[in-house]
Amino acid sequence: MSKRALITGITGQDGSYLAEYLLSQGYEVTGLIRGQANPRKSRVSRLVSDLNFVDGDLMDQASLVSAVDQVQPDEIYNLGAISFVPMSWQQAELVTEVNGMGVLRMLEAIRMVSGLNGSRSSDGGQIRFYQASSSEMFGKVAETPQCETTIFRPRSPYGVAKTYGHFITRNYRESFGMYAVSGMLFNHESPRRGAEFVTRKISLAVARIKLGYQDKMSLGNLDAVRDWGFAGDYVRAMHLMLQQDEPGDYVIGTGQMHSVRDAVRIAFDHVNLNWEDYVSIDPSLVRPAEVEILCADAERARTQLGWEPSVDFPELMRMMVDSDLRQASREREYGDLLLAGSW
Repeated sequence: MSKRALITGITGQDGSYLAEYLLSQGYEVTGLIRGQANPRKSRVSRLVSDLNFVDGDLMDQASLVSAVDQVQPDEIYNLGAISFVPMSWQQAELVTEVNGMGVLRMLEAIRMVSGLNGSRSSDGGQIRFYQASSSEMFGKVAETPQCETTIFRPRSPYGVAKTYGHFITRNYRESFGMYAVSGMLFNHESPRRGAEFVTRKISLAVARIKLGYQDKMSLGNLDAVRDWGFAGDYVRAMHLMLQQDEPGDYVIGTGQMHSVRDAVRIAFDHVNLNWEDYVSIDPSLVRPAEVEILCADAERARTQLGWEPSVDFPELMRMMVDSDLRQASREREYGDLLLAGSW
């Protein structure tokens, strides 16, 4: 019999890649959907015939118990979150409810459905749980690169909420013997990334500037440094974590650092433009408390999971620019057709 997986956040970037990957591995995949009018359901539209969906909300405990009980999954991947870090200063309470308390509610749903009522169950129940932790938990870093034992110093409400989700996952593993793991994933991007994220903001702007739709782009801190990888690589790591004999937490990243300036330069070079002619600095886009340097030490994932990234950062940025060039060209063709039709 095929394994059953339940994915929260299935319409997000990671959820869509994970759904594709698990289907390719022969899984029966169900996505948790909060209402049928999800604006990003288009991300998995080509997979709909192969997917199942169940109603549920990370802010509603009863709905999660019902969803887990209905699906009876072997594995749960909790990717559902408000993932745009700057938003967490504007809506700190909401981000904490979803990204922090939502993890607790899902763990409680697993505990209740699995009948884990006493301390330290002998087999941990039948459901294996993956929590999407974040490199933002490291914040004002104590050391570089960051590994599984690096202390957390989050610098945003988002990072604080993710830190709670990380520790409550560990607590349920230690308290109830639950098979529960956290993946401390560093920044991972793709053509499916939301337009509010800096790498996609850059690739979209480069495509539009190249095609003459846009003149300039504004960015915040060009000196911020991140460890950026390809989301399609990172979902493989999520799956590998739940296949181990013993549950554990893992840092996932490339170990390579690049600045926002590097991302801009690579993207503009790809379309033979000089980035300095088009990019301006907007101080309002700088975070209230910046995380300056994030870089992963993913040695444990390499040695214990056998995981390695397959796409490097320059290749990733070029992939995203090419995708947005195709999208912008299609939009122009569609606009031309509409205009022709109006005559």
